Amino acid sequence: MFLEIEQLRKSYGTGENKVEVLKGIQLGVEKGKICVLLGPSGSGKSTLLNIVGGIDTADSGSVTVAGEVMQGMNDRQLTEYRRKHLGYVFQAYNLIGNLTVRENIEVGAYLSSQPLDIDELLDVLGLTEHQNKIPSQLSGGQQQRTAIGRAIVKNPDILLCDEPTGALDYHTSKDILALIERVNQKYGNTIVIVTHNDAIKNMADQIVKLKDGQIQDVEMNAAKVPAEQLEW
Repeated sequence: MFLEIEQLRKSYGTGENKVEVLKGIQLGVEKGKICVLLGPSGSGKSTLLNIVGGIDTADSGSVTVAGEVMQGMNDRQLTEYRRKHLGYVFQAYNLIGNLTVRENIEVGAYLSSQPLDIDELLDVLGLTEHQNKIPSQLSGGQQQRTAIGRAIVKNPDILLCDEPTGALDYHTSKDILALIERVNQKYGNTIVIVTHNDAIKNMADQIVKLKDGQIQDVEMNAAKVPAEQLEW
């Protein structure tokens, strides 16, 4: 497996206030696949994503990406791990307000030794004609496209998406999901999407359902639905 998660455990607090958020997560994701993590609030899906992304640390267990084990890394090694392997897309766009679309994407390119061609990527993102605008001049969907561009320009092994459509309307959400799908098909990045929207699972290769910090079910989807055909 390209992404391997072994017996991952995570808790917060101590003593009587201790809450176990992840309870021995075991999961593998193949290279180039789209994996959707489904579950209600408090199920542990965002915590799991943050640990895979090197933003949070596990109490025990391990995460391995492309044969590289993350546990036990120091701060410098974690920074290099994130730079080398990961791209992030969040519900909040987190763009730099005084930089243009192109400049925001270039920020991501500077973090990579082998970035994607920015002009080609702008075309894939549908942002070529908007590349000289700043975020305040963009719609929510255009801002999220820019955020995806900033994450993917690094050409990361894994693109982590935490509720990437949570702040968007129905039609814009489908546009963004179709873009994520297109990025996966064109560049072959492994994609992990955290969502509470059950319909999104239909575009995924692998569906992982979490509840109370445990995996309830893992399903391989043999009949994927194109993102533009999703309904909810």
